[in-house]
Amino acid sequence: MEHLERLIDNLHLEDLRNELHPSIFDENEGYDMFILRLPVIGNVLEIRSMGFIITPEHSYTYDREEKVFKELKGRFDGPHAVVDKVADRLLSSFVKYQDLTVDMEETLYLDKHIDSFMTDWLGLKRDILRIERVLIHASDTLTRFIEYYEKTENFPVNHYVDLHEHIDRTKRAAALQLSKLDYLYSFYSARTNEKMNRLIYFLTIISAIFLPLNLVVGFFGMNTSGLPFAEGSSGTLSAVTLMLSLVIITSLVFYIWHLKTER
Repeated sequence: MEHLERLIDNLHLEDLRNELHPSIFDENEGYDMFILRLPVIGNVLEIRSMGFIITPEHSYTYDREEKVFKELKGRFDGPHAVVDKVADRLLSSFVKYQDLTVDMEETLYLDKHIDSFMTDWLGLKRDILRIERVLIHASDTLTRFIEYYEKTENFPVNHYVDLHEHIDRTKRAAALQLSKLDYLYSFYSARTNEKMNRLIYFLTIISAIFLPLNLVVGFFGMNTSGLPFAEGSSGTLSAVTLMLSLVIITSLVFYIWHLKTER
């Protein structure tokens, strides 16, 4: 394929060799360059670019491992077969993210505590955002490709339209999952804030109940003469009885106030 490398501009060769090059369709005299970048979902999310050169008679793909161009079967059928395989795998494997989102949603609805919620949520949000961003660019590039070749003889427009629909379907699924994740975050934040408000409310009541005790202790702790209950052997018992009475009275006041608030 030396004649092909001589035909292609050096900058385009660099683009084809770049594994992370974004999607692009570039028309040139003598050949067209078509690069489509799509997500690959496995144990970890990967983003891969597939590069093609389309001449008036043939089509070629660049093999980055062997660093050579390989001729494909058919001018348009070859690139379609390569991309369609990746797009179909992406559409089916995206179910993984949908299942993870559903599991997170069900756990929240069951009011179970999730220690790793923020870590899991951020991981899902990051991956799905990357998928959506890559697919938006890929969809626009594929649209340009179809519009450019749709009137060309022997161009399988229906095949490429179907391929475009698969990519768009995954893109819409990603957008839906992002909306669900935003809703789950709002739900999680509301539940966390509610628990925090309950805790603060409880601590406020405890503080209000023990505030009279602090006043009594501070009063009897003054180094002055003539304090009540200072004379006689039952002074301590009287002071304890006074503090307990204050605690009971304060608790009753708060209990009655709470009942009126609930009504």
